Amino acid sequence: MAASILAGLLLFTASASAECTRDFLIGATDKYVAAQANGAAADVVALATPNVTYTENEVPTDITKGILTESIKIDHNRSIHDTVNCATFTELIAATNPHQYVIGTRILFDSNNKISLIESIVTDKGDWAFNATGYLYWDSLENWDPIPEDKRDSREVIQAAGNAYFERFKNESVVVPFGIPCSRLEGGASTAPLNMTGDSCTLAGLPSTLVVTNRRFVVDEVMGVVDIFLGFPGLDRSQGNKTMPDSHVFRVESGKIKYIHTVSSCVEAGCGMNGTIPMSRRVRRIRTFDQPRPVWH
Repeated sequence: MAASILAGLLLFTASASAECTRDFLIGATDKYVAAQANGAAADVVALATPNVTYTENEVPTDITKGILTESIKIDHNRSIHDTVNCATFTELIAATNPHQYVIGTRILFDSNNKISLIESIVTDKGDWAFNATGYLYWDSLENWDPIPEDKRDSREVIQAAGNAYFERFKNESVVVPFGIPCSRLEGGASTAPLNMTGDSCTLAGLPSTLVVTNRRFVVDEVMGVVDIFLGFPGLDRSQGNKTMPDSHVFRVESGKIKYIHTVSSCVEAGCGMNGTIPMSRRVRRIRTFDQPRPVWH
């Protein structure tokens, strides 16, 4: 009996290890990106469990009727791969697509190499600080090369750096390990011009009583990156304190945050901060550059 239990455990371990190798996860994100480019939702369905959970902006959605059915010209994609949590995160920028998007997608896999969960934050005009052209431009100036092996931080250090950022929102005494330089890219608007060679991530006026909820982590030590999916309260002023779908990606080098990328979805055009454009439910919205500048989050 003991021998059979041990054999079963070894079989499970071997299966889990095979599933979560970096090569497997890279192959999976490559297939996801290709499927989105081709509008081939069926190609993702083929990789998933029959009861896969699929959401867009935290709304349960039929995967065969969502954004994956739309062929999108993707100008940039970057994925991170978490071999411990069997998870991935992919950033997509579609700046030259007829309809611009910036999309962040988190994927979880089960022990049978099947996708069990897909969460996508799909942002377009009218979402938080949205500017796909700006997102593509600022990203092109950054260096996201793999971290040399002898300089890699542990996954605990990387995750703690990103987590500290959100702990600061409820406790101003929390020290966030911002590096120099450090810049934050939100929706397409960058803080980099505020301080091209220094720390432009630390800004005055951050809240100190805000509780950021439901944090889900994808950590990649090779890339020095943690992505955190979360609910951000009060982001859409028209929704009061209701949490909005949000993803923050942190690039961490030697324990310090160098880059932050965010995608955040709102319910109303302009996230409730634009008094000159009538509110409209989520349709193909137009954001104009004379809207008030967002408060960084």
